[in-house]
Amino acid sequence: MTKVIYYTTLSGENPVSNFLDTLNPKQQSKLIRIFTNIEVYGLQSILPHVKKMGATPLWEIRILGKDNMRVFYVIVTDKAVLALHGFIKKKQKTPVGEISLTLNRYRDWLNRQK
Repeated sequence: MTKVIYYTTLSGENPVSNFLDTLNPKQQSKLIRIFTNIEVYGLQSILPHVKKMGATPLWEIRILGKDNMRVFYVIVTDKAVLALHGFIKKKQKTPVGEISLTLNRYRDWLNRQK
């Protein structure tokens, strides 16, 4: 069993939940199914849908095809992941701004854990 933790800002905003709210029902169900699989079966269950983001601590959940979506997360323990940011990917290369924003959220989360 793996817990999916959603990053929240100091003001209580939940960016991943907000991203889900912008999606149509079909897109929402795809991502929610992946989050449910992580919680019930662990990260191994979603292997075709994940990719490590180079030399960063980030991983991405990848929904390919017409619904080209990404959700960045980090593994915080062997039983928990932290979902940080979601977006619709429109180009081949992941925009640097999306990665930067996600890393800033991760640093913010780490600082608040101290």
